[in-house]
Amino acid sequence: MNSHDAALHHPEPASLLLSGVTRITVSRKRRKKCFNYVDEKFCNKTKAVVTMEETDKEVVAMAVQRVASMLQRPDQLDKVEQYRRREARKKASVEARLKAAIQSQLDGVRTGLCQLHSALGDVKAIQGSLADVSKDWRQSINTITNLKDVKDVVVQHSQLASAVENLKNIFSVPEIVQETRDLIEHAELLQAHRKLMDLECSRDDLMYEQYRLDSRNTHDMNLIHSYFGDVQGLCDELAKQLWMVVQRAIVTVRRDPTMLVSVVRIIEREEKIDRRMLDRKRQTGFIPPGRPKAWKEHMFQVLEGTVSTRIEGSQAETRELDKMWLVKLLEITRKNVLEDLIVVKNLMVQCFPPHYNIFRIIFDLYHRALSTRLEELAAEDLEANEIVSLLTWVLNTYKSVEMMGHPELLAERNVNQLEPLLPQQVVSNLLSKYLQTFTSNITGWLRKALDTDKKDWQKETEPEADQDGYYQTTLPAIVFQMFEQNLQVAAQIDESFKEDVLGLCLKQMNSFLRRYREEAVAYREEHLKDRQLPQCYVQYMIAIINNCQTFKESVNSLKKKYSKLTEPTQNDAAIKMTLNEVAREGCQFLLDEVFLDLEQHLNELLTRKWLMGSNAVDTICVTVEDYFSDFAKIKKPYSEEMTIEAHRRVVMEYIKAIMQKRISFRNADERKEGADRMIKEAEQFNFLFKKLSSGGDTDRLCSAITDIAEVFKLTDPSLLYLEVSTLVSKYPDIREEHIMALLAVRGDASRDMRTMIIETLNQNKPSATADFQPVFRDVVVAASMTVPKLLK
Repeated sequence: MNSHDAALHHPEPASLLLSGVTRITVSRKRRKKCFNYVDEKFCNKTKAVVTMEETDKEVVAMAVQRVASMLQRPDQLDKVEQYRRREARKKASVEARLKAAIQSQLDGVRTGLCQLHSALGDVKAIQGSLADVSKDWRQSINTITNLKDVKDVVVQHSQLASAVENLKNIFSVPEIVQETRDLIEHAELLQAHRKLMDLECSRDDLMYEQYRLDSRNTHDMNLIHSYFGDVQGLCDELAKQLWMVVQRAIVTVRRDPTMLVSVVRIIEREEKIDRRMLDRKRQTGFIPPGRPKAWKEHMFQVLEGTVSTRIEGSQAETRELDKMWLVKLLEITRKNVLEDLIVVKNLMVQCFPPHYNIFRIIFDLYHRALSTRLEELAAEDLEANEIVSLLTWVLNTYKSVEMMGHPELLAERNVNQLEPLLPQQVVSNLLSKYLQTFTSNITGWLRKALDTDKKDWQKETEPEADQDGYYQTTLPAIVFQMFEQNLQVAAQIDESFKEDVLGLCLKQMNSFLRRYREEAVAYREEHLKDRQLPQCYVQYMIAIINNCQTFKESVNSLKKKYSKLTEPTQNDAAIKMTLNEVAREGCQFLLDEVFLDLEQHLNELLTRKWLMGSNAVDTICVTVEDYFSDFAKIKKPYSEEMTIEAHRRVVMEYIKAIMQKRISFRNADERKEGADRMIKEAEQFNFLFKKLSSGGDTDRLCSAITDIAEVFKLTDPSLLYLEVSTLVSKYPDIREEHIMALLAVRGDASRDMRTMIIETLNQNKPSATADFQPVFRDVVVAASMTVPKLLK
């Protein structure tokens, strides 16, 4: 045994071999370096000798040339001695440098020879060392072969030592198991884990020694495993207790953080044992049963399940029980998540080692759990208001200071660096679904609002007036309240989505206004069947007109408030055009109502009854003024446009009465009387419409009546041409049939005179200016009064 040990531990052969190899390596490197140095010096000297003669020749030639250049003039001969001394100094300097260079070369050769001698001595020493190493190695081969018995004895000794060391635990396994189980039941987890570690250590050491002795002996392995069979049960019971604590960690840490700290310490112990067992497996191939336990990884899995359970458990009600179920669910979720994360940051982080980075992990777990839960909610058949609630919560509330953007959380984890809570495709699908639902809903809302407004049109009471006294209905307020509410909701979601909803509102508004126009026309047609019904037709038609102005103002207000676009869109132009059409037609309907009442009185104009002293114009003026007392409740600019149109129509009707030849004056007295009456009535109209238009310009239209009266008033027929030409120059739109009608009403123009006047005017017909407003263009002459056209 001693001889074997001595042979096994004898250091000389190995030491000699290592020393010899080292010296050989060093000497070879040094010798190679010396040889290279000597070769380099020798080559340099050889090259120097070869080129010496050529250099001498070149130097002599250069010297001759230099002397010749210095002695080109006779006066330079006086300086020969000076030149000679200077060249002597240069020569001495060059020789000194050459001697120094040669000395340096000789020193290098001397150093190289010394290194060669040293290398030769090293080579001889290495040869002797190699011989000694070879001799010792041959003597050691047999000794190493005989060490197998020693190895077996060492293994057996190790097994016996392990058995003796664990002998106490081996015989007391049942007692330790029971003590450990009691400790687990009393929640003394650290002590229980300590005893469990002792049992596992005894089992694992015995199994390892058996594995080393005979790894194929499964019988003995199973015997050890079965003897320690209760250990695995204890491990499972302890793990169950650990995971219960982890599941309730957020609640437990508020009441008793030491319990959670104990769990973390146990998990850290097991992680260290796992790493040690894995290292031994890489070295020996043996790993105990149940390893690695990976309790740290399992702890995070339990935390993930706990977070998911807390998120899913927030829903307490369904849509059937409460229409606001989703809003309540999201609010409960917000509060719970915020409270949990603040607890994690302030309390739970202190229970874990810093390298766990537990806050970041739990923060991310909540984010992923919320994302999964919200995708499930998004996949349900959500209503429009529920889609809005969900998207508002996802896109705004989630990242706000009320939740993940809370100052206490933001300092630890920036939610903006996480993946979106909902994928963009899911958000786009929800937005698209909302727009479809919103389109359908708003169409129904607008139809219902219009139907309600139509019912109000049939009332026997006047519509309400606003603060300025203008008639109106509740339709614009209802419509734009709906738009406002939906735009406020859309603004909470996203700016671009708000623009989409506004565009959709305006598009639906355009369609709605077309239906509004159709209903206004139908309202007027129904009224014409019985003009006594509805009783407040005029008032409600005024309200319809005023609504158009309110709609315009509301559209502009919406765009200013909810849109950043300044350029008008296609919908804007369409809405404006439709509103103008509705208002214009409404004004036309009201004027039709006026002129239906005036029809009888208008038919009396320019008749014998009128000439004899009819009060038709007085009645016309009173009727118009009476109607316009109601029309005063029409908003600007429609009221102004309506006054202008009423003035135009009254004058047109008057001129039409002239052109219809209801009367033909018999003599100069009738012409004068009729002309004076026309001038007086023109002044009445002018006074009336100045009053109605608050002092506006009304002279131009009424002047047409006065100018026609001047044609009738003329007493000298020979001047008739001049009067007519003056009329034509003032009104270029007057046609030949108009002139023929005027001459016919005058009653004293012969056929030849009429023909001459027409032909002469035809040759000198004036052209209309760009700013001319036609008067006679729409006045139609009765067919019996037309003649072959002469004025072209």
